[in-house]
Amino acid sequence: MAVTTVGQSSKERLLLEELRIEANGNLGPIDSSRVPRYAGAATYARLPRLDQVAKADVTVVGVPFDTGVSYRPGARFGANHIREASRLLRPYNPAWDVSPFENIQVADAGDMAVNPFNINDAIETIQQNALDLTASGSKLVTLGGDHTIALPLLRAAAERAGGPIAMLHFDAHLDTWDTYFGAEYTHGTPFRRAVEEGILDTEAISHIGTRGPLYGKKDLDDDHRFGFGIVTSADVYYQGVLETVAKVRDRIGNRPLYISVDIDVLDPAHAPGTGTPEAGGITSRELLEIIRGFRGMNLVGADVVEVAPAYDHAEITGVAASHVAYELVTLMADRAVEGDRFGAPNGYAAQALGQDSHRPAGFGSSVASPVASR
Repeated sequence: MAVTTVGQSSKERLLLEELRIEANGNLGPIDSSRVPRYAGAATYARLPRLDQVAKADVTVVGVPFDTGVSYRPGARFGANHIREASRLLRPYNPAWDVSPFENIQVADAGDMAVNPFNINDAIETIQQNALDLTASGSKLVTLGGDHTIALPLLRAAAERAGGPIAMLHFDAHLDTWDTYFGAEYTHGTPFRRAVEEGILDTEAISHIGTRGPLYGKKDLDDDHRFGFGIVTSADVYYQGVLETVAKVRDRIGNRPLYISVDIDVLDPAHAPGTGTPEAGGITSRELLEIIRGFRGMNLVGADVVEVAPAYDHAEITGVAASHVAYELVTLMADRAVEGDRFGAPNGYAAQALGQDSHRPAGFGSSVASPVASR
């Protein structure tokens, strides 16, 4: 349907799709200076659909699946909630001095069609769809959905990488249970399965933001046995973003890296719309700054999961999740820049590498504290 844009006469009617920003041969979001951000397509950041571009460097895809949850359901509606909140995003990221949608082609593939009544079937579908979407070299940023979906996404990412990959897992919970009510595949088990299947590099896997009660000490013992490093939410609070970034960069180096973000890593004040909230989480500012500190790292895929809009208020959780996805896309776009700035750390990343004098005292210490099970 044709529309008249702000400031145009009725004789100058254009389709919304003709009002996109284009730069460096990349088709970007609908221009918010010509079409208000509350209007237009509800794709992620109002970006083009995958079928509207010749090839995508980064593909955003939704997985509306929450059959693996153990407490409050509703994450199946998370991807579209994140998309709706992402209307607020703008194309230039000043924290990085990067316009991600100019550097690379980013497109929204819509949602995967997954079976809500059969977890095994859904996992197979997600894995195959992920392989199909990355066949041409595109990287995925996936919007969940519950955390069950991380397992097939990791399988696909490891296959594309040609072997085990590093992983950073932002979450209130460990997600390394064995089974739950006899089920091997739930949102609390994906990373145990991933370790057992040999798709994770166990010298380069870490949780960030974990906290809260466990069912027993065995949960923590198992997690340590699998090789996970742990930076709790208390560690982030007491030691700060800088040391958190330094620990992660030291552990992972330049290995192919997958980042999985459960939005419940945030304190419920910052993300009420989730299925298993835990008190005492990190802030949205801390999460965004930690991700920014990974500049130059070799990110091969990412997900943002467990957004349950029925429990959200004023899109608080949706806005946080959309910004997290935006930083992940920017991380991928920044690494694609050629020349002097390729992989060049700045801000917290530079400080963590010792290129800045504002390093805090006690750099490199560790504080242990409990973390929660689902």
